[in-house]
Amino acid sequence: MSKQGVLLINLGSPDSTSVPDVRKYLREFLMDGRVIDVPYPIRWCIINLAILPTRPAKSAEAYEKVWTKEGSPLVVTSRHVHEDLKRRMGEEIVVELAMRYQSPSIEEAITRLRDQGVTDLLVFPLFPHYAMSSFETAVVRAREVANEIAPAMVLKAVEPYYRDPEYITALVASAKDHLQGGYDHLLFSFHGLPERHLRKGDPTKSHCLTVPNCCTSPSPAHASCYKAQCYATVREFVAVAGIPEGKYSVSFQSRLGSDPWIKPYTDLEFERLAGNGVKKLLVICPAFVSDCLETLEEIAMSGKETFLEAGGSEFELIPCMNEHPRWLEALEKLVRAGIAA
Repeated sequence: MSKQGVLLINLGSPDSTSVPDVRKYLREFLMDGRVIDVPYPIRWCIINLAILPTRPAKSAEAYEKVWTKEGSPLVVTSRHVHEDLKRRMGEEIVVELAMRYQSPSIEEAITRLRDQGVTDLLVFPLFPHYAMSSFETAVVRAREVANEIAPAMVLKAVEPYYRDPEYITALVASAKDHLQGGYDHLLFSFHGLPERHLRKGDPTKSHCLTVPNCCTSPSPAHASCYKAQCYATVREFVAVAGIPEGKYSVSFQSRLGSDPWIKPYTDLEFERLAGNGVKKLLVICPAFVSDCLETLEEIAMSGKETFLEAGGSEFELIPCMNEHPRWLEALEKLVRAGIAA
């Protein structure tokens, strides 16, 4: 007799703000070959000789700024969302939560699913857009673990839901009050990727970053193109929310290293927009469903400081959907649709 399970996967956080815990997290995260996609010996040298000697202490300071009494904002919110989805799905469907890196681990979650008799598992990465360093690595790792400890379990993954009406409607609903408060400009800031990731993920090997207007020119590459999917989210959002043309733009944050990343860069956009006379700036981060270090510290704190120093007057981060009722409703519908597909 078959039994259905669902595995929600988010990125993860250090177990604490201590430097050793942050170092442990960064080592696991950055050693993933889908995050830093260079040969292992080179990756090992970059991470262990160039990054880990200094970055953990700086990152620990940043995490301390956003840490809550319950722990990491991303993990805490994910746990609350997990509990809500469990209630919505009822006893007939087993729902577990895992982080791609650190705790709760994918190994622990799949072990619990196996021990509860799950035979069919829907893997649901909490990343609306496809990227090898987020969506893909979560699905691949879940399959690897299942093959090791639950080889009879049948896995399938949801499709990226970056333009699904449920996701878009929830995203707009979560931003509604902030949009109604008035603003000069709305900036959509997505997590960045190295440009080489787009080229590597292009099945045609001749479209991404090659064809003029590649993100809007129809192509099979869009099924695995993070940038094209980000722009598709923006098009759907502004259509539903009624954002006027010219009152919004798109940028990409969190770049690491010296290689070219997707442009324009968010930090430079803060300076440009302020220099162009934008006084009240709203920022939304649709690539994240839960607030985390990248939204709470990088944008709401450091980004705000950059914008105000460049001449802006008001800066407001629209929170991620987190536990917004419309997102919880949308998540249930997306999960049920994924199971039925």
